[in-house]
Amino acid sequence: MVTSIARQSVIIKCNMQASVLLGNYEFYYAAGLFCQIRKLSTEEDILPEALSRLILPELKKASGKDPKEQYLIKLLSGYEPSEEYDDQMKELLLWGLNEERIWQIN
Repeated sequence: MVTSIARQSVIIKCNMQASVLLGNYEFYYAAGLFCQIRKLSTEEDILPEALSRLILPELKKASGKDPKEQYLIKLLSGYEPSEEYDDQMKELLLWGLNEERIWQIN
């Protein structure tokens, strides 16, 4: 898996407000972004179900300050992660947590 593809996919979906998350790779990047926006801390090697449980209460009370954030919340709220986990998901979570160019593909 090329991690930049998962990142680009999430950004395009939020920019266009279209589609759904298509796997745990996209989920991890999107969850990292959400945690950054909401200032949530997490362990970098958190498993999918634990990550979902961590963000779910915040997703329920979040509204998003703009349409892109609102769509990110929608994407995450509608996704149920599988048990699949590997080091690239950790990489994507960290990328989202530390993203400096939110919503920019280049």
